[in-house]
Amino acid sequence: MFTIGRNTDYASRIVLHLACLEPGARVTAADIASRRLIPSAFIRRIVSRLSAVGVLATVRGSGGGIALARPAAQITLREVVEAFEGPLSLNVCVASPAICPLSVTCPVQQAWVGATQHLAAFLTGVTFGDLAREIRDPQSVP
Repeated sequence: MFTIGRNTDYASRIVLHLACLEPGARVTAADIASRRLIPSAFIRRIVSRLSAVGVLATVRGSGGGIALARPAAQITLREVVEAFEGPLSLNVCVASPAICPLSVTCPVQQAWVGATQHLAAFLTGVTFGDLAREIRDPQSVP
């Protein structure tokens, strides 16, 4: 089974939570943890990673908290996935074709390349602005 890691799932919940708030709004890690059902042991590490890649911004002290580093419409699901899973590659021969002497003529390798490209394009097309709108407007959810 292909799956994303738990940290990636939690990270997407964190970004979605913030995308649903008013632009510039800041909230505490504890608030996100309770509202998005994320164990508090994971929050700080995930927020730190998302801050390092420019998805989130944090402010310490009174009135501080966690916020999106840029508009939700500019943050893609691919960014969040790659922040925790690394570059998309459905097989090692996609990322490093030289690793396999058959990759130049292998139709399976070409299929993996195509599937990886489709997945990358799809995840790039999914923004947290779009996902947040689906929550705000229940009529638009399929």
